[in-house]
Amino acid sequence: MNLHEYQAKSLLKTFALPVPIGAVAISAAEAVDVAKKLAGTCWVVKAQIHAGGRGKAGGVTICKTLDEVHAAAEAMLGSVLVTEQTGAAGKLVQRIYVEQASTIVQECYLSLLVDRDHECLSFVMSPDGGMDIETVASTSPERILTLPVGDDGLRDVEIAQVAQFLTLPLTIQDELKGLLAAMVRAFWALDASLIEINPLVLTEDNDFCLLDAKVSLDDNGLYRHGDLQALRDLNEEDPLEVKASAFGLNYIALEGDIGCMVNGAGLAMATMDMIQMKGAKPANFLDVGGGVTEDTVTEGFHLLFSNPHLKAVLVNIFGGIVRCDIIANGLIRASAMHAERVPVVLRLVGTHEQAGREIIEASGLDVRWANNLDEAATLAAAAVGGNA
Repeated sequence: MNLHEYQAKSLLKTFALPVPIGAVAISAAEAVDVAKKLAGTCWVVKAQIHAGGRGKAGGVTICKTLDEVHAAAEAMLGSVLVTEQTGAAGKLVQRIYVEQASTIVQECYLSLLVDRDHECLSFVMSPDGGMDIETVASTSPERILTLPVGDDGLRDVEIAQVAQFLTLPLTIQDELKGLLAAMVRAFWALDASLIEINPLVLTEDNDFCLLDAKVSLDDNGLYRHGDLQALRDLNEEDPLEVKASAFGLNYIALEGDIGCMVNGAGLAMATMDMIQMKGAKPANFLDVGGGVTEDTVTEGFHLLFSNPHLKAVLVNIFGGIVRCDIIANGLIRASAMHAERVPVVLRLVGTHEQAGREIIEASGLDVRWANNLDEAATLAAAAVGGNA
C-alpha cells in the first residue's frame, strides 16, 4: 500500500526523522491558511498523488507570497498531473501539501528496501539526489551504492563509508548514524516494503531534512496495523484492483489487451512473458490462488471482461488444489453477464480436468482449447493481431 507524501512524513516524524513543517489542504483558501500558520516567507506547494516525477510535471511550486500560494494551489487542485510514472492518463490532484521551504546546501538520494539478493534490508544511496535520480541510475551506476544492513544495523565503519560516498561533512556522522538507525526502526515497525527519501538535504545549519518522502507498506502486514489501513486512498488505485482486493484476488492492471487468469504467481509471470514473446501484451496479472471458490472465479472473470481495452482472454490453469470444473463454472457464469464476447483461449490441466472440459462443451460457450502454454499464447496473440 502506497502512502501520500504528507502521510509518509507524518509517520516518519514519529520516529524522530527530520521533516519540514507542513499541512495538507483541499482548497486554495485552506492552502493560504496553512501558509499563514507556518513560519517564514517562502513555502512549497506540492500536489499529492501516488507517483513520482511531480516536480518535472508542474506538481511542485515554490511560492514567495501568499498570493502565489493561492495561485499554485488553485492551479493544481482538480487538475490531472501526468508524470513518467502515471502513464498518459495521469492522476487527478485532490489534495495538496503546503510546507516551509528549506535552504538547501546539499542534496542526495537515500532509500531503504527489501534486498532479495542479499536476503536483508539494504540502503540504496547516491550523492546525486533530486528529480534526475532515474537518469543517474541508468547512465552513471557508479554513483549508486547499495549497502546491506546487518542484524545489528550499520557499523561505524559503514556509517563513515556512507558519509564519504555521499560527500557529507565528517562532523555530522553522529547525526547520520541516528538518521539511518531511525529509518531502520521505522521500516520494521511499519512493516514497510520501501522508505525513499529524495532528496535528503543538508541545510545551511548543517541539519538533515527529508525534503520528500515515499513510504510503501507491505499489504501482508497490514492486519497488524489497523491505524495504517485507514491511510489507504482508494482514489489513487485502479478501480479493478480495488474490487479484486475485496475478493482476495491478486490482480494488477497492465496496459495490454489480453486478459489473463492463472493459478500461481510463477505460472502467471510465465504466461505474461509468453504472451509478449508472441508479439502481444497482457492486460493484467491475475493469480486466483489455491483456495478459490466458484464465486471468486466468477468475479475474476467479471474483472477481466470489464476491461474496456480487452480483446481476448487467456485462461491457463494447472489444477492441483484448484479444480478445473470450478474454473469452468465461473467462466460460464461470468460470460452470461457480458453480452459482448471476446475470444477465450482455455488451457485446463489437472484436477477435474475432464469435468471442466465437459462443462464448457455442454454450455455451448465458444472457446479455443490449447494443450500447452506455447499454443495458448500463440492463439491469444493471433486473436488480437499479435505476431504469433
